[in-house]
Amino acid sequence: MEGHEQLRKSRVIKVNSEQRWDFLLAQAGNQGCPVVVHFTTAWCIPSVAMKPLFEDLAQGYPNVVFLSVDVDEVKEVASKMEVKAMPTFVLMREGAQVDKLVGANPAQIKKLIGEFVSS
Repeated sequence: MEGHEQLRKSRVIKVNSEQRWDFLLAQAGNQGCPVVVHFTTAWCIPSVAMKPLFEDLAQGYPNVVFLSVDVDEVKEVASKMEVKAMPTFVLMREGAQVDKLVGANPAQIKKLIGEFVSS
């Protein structure tokens, strides 16, 4: 049917509380899964523009946990992770930050995640 795209289930988990953040990081750590976090906000156009790319990356890396944190909704997590600008992408392993990218740079985030997953 023309005009109807096939819908796919998102692999990006929206974090809606500090408790959920702690739970998801602990779960990923227990399973040995790396984590990629997109710190975003609804009013930041570059953050919103990166969302489809982040969804695509999540589809391409099934063994990585992809999280989305709206800094206006979960300020405690943004503060804990020292997020000061959006979008910010944080790469984590076993609950610890391994790398961080600030800004909407599609080529750089693809490269960073590719290197992170293969390390």
